[in-house]
Amino acid sequence: MRPLHLPGLATGRCLVMGVVNVTPDSFSDGGQWLSPDRAIAHGLDMIAQGASIVDVGGESTRPGAARIDRDEELRRVIPVVEGLAAAGALVSVDTMWAETARAALGAGAAIINDVSGGRADPHMLPLAGEAGKPFVIMHWRAHSATMQNHTDYTDVVADVVAELEQQIAQALAAGVAEHQIIVDPGLGFSKTGEQNWELLAALPRFEDLGFPLLVAASRKAFLGALLADGETPRPPELRDAATAAISVLAADRGAWCVRVHDVASTADALAVSRRFHQVQPSEQEPS
Repeated sequence: MRPLHLPGLATGRCLVMGVVNVTPDSFSDGGQWLSPDRAIAHGLDMIAQGASIVDVGGESTRPGAARIDRDEELRRVIPVVEGLAAAGALVSVDTMWAETARAALGAGAAIINDVSGGRADPHMLPLAGEAGKPFVIMHWRAHSATMQNHTDYTDVVADVVAELEQQIAQALAAGVAEHQIIVDPGLGFSKTGEQNWELLAALPRFEDLGFPLLVAASRKAFLGALLADGETPRPPELRDAATAAISVLAADRGAWCVRVHDVASTADALAVSRRFHQVQPSEQEPS
């Protein structure tokens, strides 16, 4: 796997990225962190609970969500990025707008997390190449308003890998360096619940691309469906134990980082998993 240049990050273990949604309409926690002061405090709490990175986003990308304009995204995101970075947090900015990414980098962000992988804004890939910062390329087919109309695959794993390879090639051609790239299979984006499970089972195929792998399954609808009470899906805020389980499984299959809403439960689960794997089975046969 190509190494990322991110000073201060621990190596040799799966990292945790905490989600700070500065939005009124995110599926899980929309409206809770609209105040910059509250969002900054929330991000710092996540660092204290074990997050290595906090991911700040001002636009909901839940299925069916409408887009917001750049000025509104800038208004929501930049004060939070600035406050977290000033407090010493390693910040990624979750945006599809190059203008927001540029402003966030200027405010102290260290990573660009673009769910479109550079496809939504033609200026994003050149900006990422110029900036030289780590850049998340997620598998993406369409914006949130219509993305669930694009779930047809011949073989979901092979097709997503191939489409990610195309996105990576486009990024490299635009000047993004290999050492900047992080890949994300895009769970829930133009994917059915069953397709999400197939992708999770095949995570080593994505690790084989040779780039750090980000897995973002936190509180998503396919977990709610799995844990449903009859016909009623488990509410998003009650999916954190399932998210922690996915985090451990993803780490065991090569994930570089997991993106979650509840840091404490995932950080604890990953700590248990690491300790478990450190134990060497006794070679002595039981008497």
